[in-house]
Amino acid sequence: MMVDEAIRFLSKIPPFQFLEDALLRQVAGSLALEFYPKGTVILQQDGTVSDALRIVKKGVVKISLRPKGGGDEVVIDYREPGETFGLVSLMGKRQKTTIVAVQDTICYLLPKERFNELLGTNPTIMEYLLQFHLTKYADMTSREIQGKSLFLGSSDHVLFTTQVGEICTRTAATVEKTATVREAAQRMVDEKQSAVIVLDEKGIPAGIVTDTDLRKKVVAKGHPVDSPITTIMSAFVVTVEDKDHCFEVILKMLQHNIHHVAVTRDGVLQGVITNHDFMLLQGRSPLAFSEDIEQQKTIEALAPVSGKLLNIIGVLLREGARAANIIRIISELNDRIVRKVLEIVEAELGPPPVPFCWLALGSEGRKEQTFRTDQDNAIIYADCETPELAAAAAGYFTMLAGRVRDGLIQCGFEACPANYMASNPEWCQPLSTWLRYFSNWVSEPTPEAVLKSLIFFDFRPLYGDESLARSLRDHLNLEVPDHASFLGFLANMLVKNRPPIGFFGTVVVERGGEHKDELNLKIKGIAPLVDIARLFALEKGVRVSSTLERIKALRASHTIVSEYADELEYAFEFITILRIHNQFRQLEAGKPIDNFINLETLSNLEKQTLKNAFRVILKVQELVMERYKAFII
Repeated sequence: MMVDEAIRFLSKIPPFQFLEDALLRQVAGSLALEFYPKGTVILQQDGTVSDALRIVKKGVVKISLRPKGGGDEVVIDYREPGETFGLVSLMGKRQKTTIVAVQDTICYLLPKERFNELLGTNPTIMEYLLQFHLTKYADMTSREIQGKSLFLGSSDHVLFTTQVGEICTRTAATVEKTATVREAAQRMVDEKQSAVIVLDEKGIPAGIVTDTDLRKKVVAKGHPVDSPITTIMSAFVVTVEDKDHCFEVILKMLQHNIHHVAVTRDGVLQGVITNHDFMLLQGRSPLAFSEDIEQQKTIEALAPVSGKLLNIIGVLLREGARAANIIRIISELNDRIVRKVLEIVEAELGPPPVPFCWLALGSEGRKEQTFRTDQDNAIIYADCETPELAAAAAGYFTMLAGRVRDGLIQCGFEACPANYMASNPEWCQPLSTWLRYFSNWVSEPTPEAVLKSLIFFDFRPLYGDESLARSLRDHLNLEVPDHASFLGFLANMLVKNRPPIGFFGTVVVERGGEHKDELNLKIKGIAPLVDIARLFALEKGVRVSSTLERIKALRASHTIVSEYADELEYAFEFITILRIHNQFRQLEAGKPIDNFINLETLSNLEKQTLKNAFRVILKVQELVMERYKAFII
């Protein structure tokens, strides 16, 4: 019975699903089963090494590390059903981490001898397990970076380790769809809640009404209190599962601009989590910063609030956030500042004569900003039917772009030295002009045109009529396939920026000048990865603009990306977090922020991981050279 059950379980999870039936049965027959009550220490750091590879059948285990010399425990990872742990221990002489069951947990145990036989005869198993565990091991490198930060000793990483179900103590007030506004309001009063969930006939959340809705839709507008609650509810209810981490919930609140989220377990409503709950959990939540932005009415008042963004980065670093998460939240908050400036200026100038869209470009367009960078933006507005309207539009948007540029400078966004800003008349144009720009750059890829395409083809709409941006993206995706030489020029430029790996496999640093013995992480590490993702995205007409989103979108459709997606993502993650930490240390030390790092400040593990990241870039660049060899000069 146990063997059959084990076969069914293993046949659904990698790498065992790749085994032939007969071998899978042999493996299943050699398994033992162990139960670990919640809190059991399965493997102890510096203790006896594991004698088996454990496969989680049910429950969750936590893997943590306590730094040598003391300090707070650092959580490295959690393993869930279908995942394994103990590989590094099997191959080593010392148990390097502590592994604890955080729930009642059941594991299959594959004995060391049987495991070794399996590795020896099945390279696929070996490759998968090494890749899986080394990726996790690489995550440990990021943790090591964080451990060396100025925040060593802090245990404040609750947003990224706390599941929302742990803090959701607020039972949801609910009413049926047939309830009236008065009945719903009374339910909120009786249960002392600031929101009520409206349930459909099956008990599934169909809408939500908050105290803000009652003020704005009922009291302010004299809406009948005996009318159905469905007449004022918001039909779109944002829900999260109780196992989601608080960080993910906060991100959803920011993206949807809401303060209440329904918490479910397996789809069944459990409660409601609010902005206030996160304020209590983490006193300096990004949500608090976001609310500060929304409350400001003038640029003079917005500027000091904007300056607090650097504190948010510190909080995220202290909480052990991954680079991908940091740049997602920072980009979201930066977007809010820019939108707020645009709202204020537009209110001062009055409504525009024709629809327009504010475009974010470059790293802002890719949502990859960390510390505040230069402004890179543009305006695209609707074509005008008469010369008079065209003149009015040009005058309006010139004034708007100039005031927004100045407002953003007040808020800490420096002007672009190359003048890639909407305040430059060249980059504040109607749609027809933008279509012509893009056509010219693609059909006549001069070095100058290719340079501009690197900035402008990473655009995304940030404010205004997004249909204008969609039209421009549609046009670009139609133009590129007809001009193979343009992609060839991009490929040629891409492969010329080689990662700094020397003849003997060492990382090559600057040999002289102001940054002697240092390495530019942005130019030599981030830029090649961005260029690779952009080239492949243009090949396939991918519409998203961020590097990680592009890699994700290309996983299933691009032969090179499908083979190297994990390595490319990790290389981007590692180099980005290295850059962020280095810049934050510079900021804390009162030094100018740049992209240079001295390799002597890195541990051996970090140096090795950096070399591995560069090797991945080299591999993909060689494949690009082969793919576009007719264009490589």
